[in-house]
Amino acid sequence: MKLTWYGHSAFRIDIKDASILIDPFLTGNPSFPSNLTTDQVADGVTHVILTHGHDDHIGDTVEIAKKTGAQLTANFEICMWATRQGIKNISPMNSGGNVDAGPFRVALTRADHSSSKQSDGEAIYLGNPHGVIIEAPGEKVLYHMGDTDIFSDMALINEIYRPGIGLVPIGDRFTMGGKVAAMACRRFFEFDTIVPCHFGTFPIIDQTSETFVAAMGSDGDKVQQIVPGTSLDL
Repeated sequence: MKLTWYGHSAFRIDIKDASILIDPFLTGNPSFPSNLTTDQVADGVTHVILTHGHDDHIGDTVEIAKKTGAQLTANFEICMWATRQGIKNISPMNSGGNVDAGPFRVALTRADHSSSKQSDGEAIYLGNPHGVIIEAPGEKVLYHMGDTDIFSDMALINEIYRPGIGLVPIGDRFTMGGKVAAMACRRFFEFDTIVPCHFGTFPIIDQTSETFVAAMGSDGDKVQQIVPGTSLDL
């Protein structure tokens, strides 16, 4: 598995026979590398998965899905909204669902957050927010938490899916802050690799991962701090 971070919560996951974008907020993302284009990121993409409906997560989904024909997986409300934008290849889901996406399976988990999109000054309801589980043959299970607070049912997520890779929001204000995110990782999960995200983009959220890494204590060696635009082979 090759994991690439584009800043905020945007990731690309390359596995055998699939290239997956999660929350592809590229245009307008202050952390998106200036030497990259959306076309470069979207090249070869087969699937787009959205955790929830906020603009900093939907991002460039419509343009990428139309250009590539990639299948969009998201909650029912987001998928219905997407069809009105001209996206034809959808795979609607909801909390607890588990779907065969061909080269991998995807499940949506609970997340404590909200989900809507602004349009002409009005908020369009876009279903419940989620985390995303990706299970691919021969690979460690990956868990993108989405935007969330800590919640005790994270223990059930770990029991059901046994994720080895965690993509964890740490930026505070809209998600867990560093100390609480570290508590979630240490109390509820047995991750081998943790990649912090949802920080360093907008001025009103935490700009670094220092608080998170310090709070991880003896588990700090599990944290992989990567620069937007760079990749990890996992």
